[in-house]
Amino acid sequence: MTTQLNSDNMNVERFQYDNKIVKYFMIASVVFGVVGMMVGLIVATQLFIPEFNPLGQYTGYGRIRPLHTNAIIFAFVGNAIFCGIYYSLQRLLKARMFSDVLSWIHFWGWQLIIVLAAVTLPMGYTTSKEYAELEWPIDILITLVWVVFGINMIGTMIKRRERHLYVAVWFYIATWVTVAVLHIFNSFELPISILKSYSVYAGVQDALVQWWYGHNAVAFFLTTPYLGLMYYFLPKAANRPVYSYRLSIVHFWALIFIYIWAGPHHLLYSALPDWAQALGVVFSVMLIAPSWGGMVNGLLTLRGSWDQVRENPVLKFMVVALTCYGMATFEGPMLSLKNVNAIAHFTDWIVGHVHIGGLGWNGFMTFGILYWLVPRMWKTELYSVRLANIHFWLGTLGIIFYALPLYFSGFAQGLMWKEFTEDGFLRYPNFLETVTSIIPMYITRAFGGLLYLTGTLVMIYNLVKTAQKGSFVANEEAEAVSMTPMGHGDNFWHRALERKPILLTTLSLVVILIGGAIEIIPTLLVKSNIPTIATVKPYTPLELHGRDLYIREGCVGCHSQLVRPFRHETERYGEYSKAGEYVYDHPFLWGSKRTGPDLHRLGGKYPDSWHYQHMLEPTLISPGSIMPAYGWLFDQNVDTKDLKAKIAAMRTLGVPYAEGYEEIAEQDFWAQADKIVANLKKDGIEANKEQEIVALIAYMQRLGTDIKLKEQTAVVQ
Repeated sequence: MTTQLNSDNMNVERFQYDNKIVKYFMIASVVFGVVGMMVGLIVATQLFIPEFNPLGQYTGYGRIRPLHTNAIIFAFVGNAIFCGIYYSLQRLLKARMFSDVLSWIHFWGWQLIIVLAAVTLPMGYTTSKEYAELEWPIDILITLVWVVFGINMIGTMIKRRERHLYVAVWFYIATWVTVAVLHIFNSFELPISILKSYSVYAGVQDALVQWWYGHNAVAFFLTTPYLGLMYYFLPKAANRPVYSYRLSIVHFWALIFIYIWAGPHHLLYSALPDWAQALGVVFSVMLIAPSWGGMVNGLLTLRGSWDQVRENPVLKFMVVALTCYGMATFEGPMLSLKNVNAIAHFTDWIVGHVHIGGLGWNGFMTFGILYWLVPRMWKTELYSVRLANIHFWLGTLGIIFYALPLYFSGFAQGLMWKEFTEDGFLRYPNFLETVTSIIPMYITRAFGGLLYLTGTLVMIYNLVKTAQKGSFVANEEAEAVSMTPMGHGDNFWHRALERKPILLTTLSLVVILIGGAIEIIPTLLVKSNIPTIATVKPYTPLELHGRDLYIREGCVGCHSQLVRPFRHETERYGEYSKAGEYVYDHPFLWGSKRTGPDLHRLGGKYPDSWHYQHMLEPTLISPGSIMPAYGWLFDQNVDTKDLKAKIAAMRTLGVPYAEGYEEIAEQDFWAQADKIVANLKKDGIEANKEQEIVALIAYMQRLGTDIKLKEQTAVVQ
């Protein structure tokens, strides 16, 4: 509590808050949110109607699944974050944003990134790395726009009129610092052309860096900024102070320190070194405490206000959001336990878990904030509380109908994959049996998504009608003392830190770097962590091109390339995967979901003609399959103009192609294509060596053939 000053000693300044930038981020969030949800609904429908492909190759499942995730994370949630930060930061610091020009550069730059993603991903330009699929020019643009945002935010803190940096601001700072580190470190790529690059990391190293990024993108883009927004908007909506200041301190520092270590829990039972897996498990379990600390602090802020919660739709959304946050942050550590992970990983359970966070935590918190913001920015009352309540129940039922079927299908998948008969044979040796059994769950899940989207449309109608009956205030008049002086209670040790935004930013950076450095540096620099295998050779030029086609089509979204050391997996797929098999994989393609079977031991299992027919008409080869057809691979010809650049780039990255090999690589390319065409002809298939399908077949037939089950030789270098 600050000391009251005599009015004669006060230096009162009048200024204006910028509401226009908040309004634009709000509109962008809502518009892109609807687009992202519609794409998600298409993706969900394709899992039981694979022919539901409105624009052919451009709306194929593998291409628009990352479009959906990017649209929701960076367009819907991202714009909502900026909307909330630009509104709350100005009021918490009692200052207009540092620069209106930077605010608008940030806004239009971010929308440009989203549009570029919406164009490039359906066209197949992707790095294939989860939540980081955008190619290198867009990565550079993201970096520049993020720097603009940071300058504007830190600049506002420096010119603030409020001495104390409230807890929400701490989370905004940690978000900006950590996302910058994660994005830059994970985006080290070697460009081949304007929209094609290779990750500088390979195999196990690439997997660790990617999931260090992937897990912490969830932490520091989908969690920490929303905790900051919760700390501002929930007390405002309830008209009550935050339950515990000291709990918020523990919550903040513990969360940002522990979260950064947890990424390896995505790679349990993989080729990642055991020590890194163990660190991921330990810190994931520890993560329950600070995560629930935030949830408890939020919910206890509402103590004594439950009658208000029943009447106020804003608080309803926020309470369910916090509950979903608590569920997701309990479930995440449980999924990191190796015995649970052995059942859940690669199944729909993970998809359900993620969407409890996305639909419940991010979505409902966003809706609550919007319902609170619009009446205040337009100086009116909400058009219809009844419609807001209808939205609440549509959204809640949508979450239930979405998540519960995925939990059921996840349990079914995990257990069916593992089940053996009394005679010791796999009970479901045909992977397709495990797919067809859960199709009703996919239908129910899509229905849940439709309910959630319908609720969102109801909200849009309600908010538009609210705005129409009010009058928007673009520049809101405000006044404040130039700088609130120290008062009673300001001698608490953390208060000194809260007055120094640069120091707070620096300490946040140091705290998040500790875990990342300890996990990643040894994996990158200590060669014994990644033992090589002498028989593993670089991809041939045709195989390399085929691998790029595999990446382009997003096959990694449905198929893993990682056989784990379980009996049911080695019985089904073959020898478990070794770290040394991936040393030339830029990027790694282990995958995170098995809608289809693992492919790491696919090479040589079927003739070339099987792959040809399977890609042309999957249901002809596998009746009941939900895999879409890839007819365009038969109509489009390969383009070898970048072949020399690809070989040279791979050599730069450490792949042992002979010096000058790029000059003769095209000869080998066509020679191998001729062999595949000849094999197809023997089986009665007339193919052209220039067809893309020929290159893809070459890659598929290479998978897992570098090691022989009884003849493998490991050489540690």
